[in-house]
Amino acid sequence: MLAVLPRSLAVAVVLAATACRSGQTNSSPPSSQDQEPPILVGDLERADVERQVPGWISDAEIDGEAAAKLKSVPPGAEVTVIFGTWCGDSRREVPRLWRALDAAGSPLPFTLKLVGVDLQKTAPGLDKAAIDLKYVPTVIVVRDGREVGRIVESAPAGIERELLALLDGSKTGLITGRTDLGASS
Repeated sequence: MLAVLPRSLAVAVVLAATACRSGQTNSSPPSSQDQEPPILVGDLERADVERQVPGWISDAEIDGEAAAKLKSVPPGAEVTVIFGTWCGDSRREVPRLWRALDAAGSPLPFTLKLVGVDLQKTAPGLDKAAIDLKYVPTVIVVRDGREVGRIVESAPAGIERELLALLDGSKTGLITGRTDLGASS
């Protein structure tokens, strides 16, 4: 039997099914002015994302003290940010990260790599299975060739604080706001 849903419920069902493909359901219906953002895939530069995906600027309050401390973490870590330009969680977290990095100033004592993924969370040269990529954004911190931790989808205490904790060694493992993945040490 075919069910006919009220328009508002039908929109909610579609949004629930597509929200970052991660199980989130707190998206609001698109306005008539909204346009689908371009899906940028592969190794990216921040300037390219900001130029090609309008609105990727955060006005979120950051912890300025934590952001400033990013400049003084032990050198040598590699930070890889895997995100989707189509994803609301990425749109919230990645510009906030950029804002924190701006506040820290350059040069930073760690490398930063940005990787855009498509709706299936794939990109050229990205081994999704090997890095156990399920949700975006995922921020992976590697030190001495070994993963020390990652932030997945959301950072409960703010991305600048959580990244600082992984980089300075005060936290390891998984950091996420998702209740179905567990928590960090």
